[in-house]
Amino acid sequence: MTLLAFSAAFAADIMPGDARRGANLFENEQCVQCHRVGRPGGTAPDLARRLGRDYTPTAMAALMWNHAPDMWAAIKQRGIEKPQLNEQSAADLFAYFISARYFERPGDAARGKQAFQAKHCADCHGITASNAEGAPPVAKWESLAEPTVLVQQMWNHGPRMREAFAKRRLQWPTLTAQELTDILVYLQNLPETKVLASNFLFPQSETGQALFQKKGCSGCHTGKLALETRLRNETLTGIAAAMWSHQPSMQAAPPTLTQEEMREILAYIWAKQYFRTQGDAKRGATVFIQKQCATCHKDASSGAPNLAKGKGAYSDVAMVSALWQHGPKMLETMQQKGLAWPRFTTKEMSDLIAYLNSL
Repeated sequence: MTLLAFSAAFAADIMPGDARRGANLFENEQCVQCHRVGRPGGTAPDLARRLGRDYTPTAMAALMWNHAPDMWAAIKQRGIEKPQLNEQSAADLFAYFISARYFERPGDAARGKQAFQAKHCADCHGITASNAEGAPPVAKWESLAEPTVLVQQMWNHGPRMREAFAKRRLQWPTLTAQELTDILVYLQNLPETKVLASNFLFPQSETGQALFQKKGCSGCHTGKLALETRLRNETLTGIAAAMWSHQPSMQAAPPTLTQEEMREILAYIWAKQYFRTQGDAKRGATVFIQKQCATCHKDASSGAPNLAKGKGAYSDVAMVSALWQHGPKMLETMQQKGLAWPRFTTKEMSDLIAYLNSL
């Protein structure tokens, strides 16, 4: 698997996360002793296997927090030195999980086959041969192997598709994220497409924001139309579906984008919305008390650090980093005080992060 970098946005700041570094970290810190990413073996779940789950980075942070005592026990039993994850390392790991499509939702091939027909995709795109001029067969779709290419090709193909649909007097086929996921699962598992490489290029984008402005996207997508709120917690496949369905309502012709431009813009858009926690600080204050965080962190004599770091200091990645750096000591202290290890739902974790950022 080819792994490049992406940029994760935390509040107003950008923290680069590099999937290649994350892959090395995953190997070097002995995570592979239990977990696998797209490979057989391991005693813990394969992190690349798409199950019936709806994971976001916040859900991942909550899951890791809840599972931490068991993980530390397994690490101790195997004689493995516990990883020390700073925020950069945690961001790199998240980038690696993203490149392994850990956050993509599961699809259904049978539903995908029905949608491929119902949305009139098969009218032009045959599996091995073209059914219409200029419509490449599915077996030649390099986009099946890489989500960013899928977004780029669907985007650039949109205007021509609209003309074809208008000539046939067909309604523009909107796609939900689930429908596009189902279609991809169907097409990716055809005998004719098995040979396509399954690589995922997601670059670190320092120019994505500039391109977003240069291509005219920022002129419309501000305020209530800002993409970080409209695309909240969407996967790359979900973004592809949203962009496809949005084209007919655009006031101006959509700008043509190269694959590299699309990658850079997606790195900017996706990371900006995906890592922006939208919890409720007031509810988070209640969580802080209910989970007994205040027992130590409101007591100066306990030795627990002051959590007031300013707005934007906390994120999903920051919580994972804090867990791995300070968690074992926290667990020891809580056991001495007879306190249960706090476990969080996704919503509670999101609210807690919002509260900590309000301090």
